[in-house]
Amino acid sequence: MKTCTLPIKVPMTEAVVKIASGNDHLVLVTLEGNLYSSGTAEQGQLGRVPERFSDRGGRKGLGRLLVPQIVKVKGKVHFVDTFCGAYLTFAVSKDGYVYGFGLSNYHQLGTKSTKMCFEPVKLTCFKNSTTSWVDFSGGQHHSLCLDAEGQVYCLGRAEYGRLGLGEGAEEKSEPTPVTGMEPVCGLSCGASVSIAVTREGSVYAWGMGTNLQLGTGGEEDEWSPVKMTGKQLENRAVLMASSGGQHTVLLVKDKQES
Repeated sequence: MKTCTLPIKVPMTEAVVKIASGNDHLVLVTLEGNLYSSGTAEQGQLGRVPERFSDRGGRKGLGRLLVPQIVKVKGKVHFVDTFCGAYLTFAVSKDGYVYGFGLSNYHQLGTKSTKMCFEPVKLTCFKNSTTSWVDFSGGQHHSLCLDAEGQVYCLGRAEYGRLGLGEGAEEKSEPTPVTGMEPVCGLSCGASVSIAVTREGSVYAWGMGTNLQLGTGGEEDEWSPVKMTGKQLENRAVLMASSGGQHTVLLVKDKQES
């Protein structure tokens, strides 16, 4: 495969309204409510390539993987949003259902099984008449989700504290509330890290701290949410956060002086 040193136009015939990226795959939502995917398919993260063709695309070749193609779902489903973890995909339908496909070896997809999902599965663990999901983020082996009330939930692997449920927490196969924060407006997962930005402009972090990516000033793992503090955050509100494998970036603004 070639490295693209300059931007290239993605071959799409429909208008795209959202793009999400995992470690090595892209998922696109179109104005018409369709879901397209491209990239690596070996963990099922494209949701449209059978396992037997997932390594090289089969007789159709790499074009089957690298050219965006529609993700088919039984029945007519209108998608309005999509989110990616490292090796998985979440997609939300207009009627509020959450679909998923990809790697779920630690239940990070919310399926009862730990088998990889090579086609979209309607995730019943996210269907609750009183819960409206507004944000998802996935790390290597865990996922975070956010409801409209600002409550954070976690599922997947628990090692290094990435679930934020306290020391000794075990793997979760269903969304489990993470406590200790005021209402949240945005999420981000690194490989083994979790970040939550609150509506008040604060930011909390938990998980692996080996490379100082938690912003706590130390390299210790944090098993519960810890509020980031420091000179650079004084009199500043955090708007967004994004975490990678060993680093975290914050977008901030100065608070208005009273």
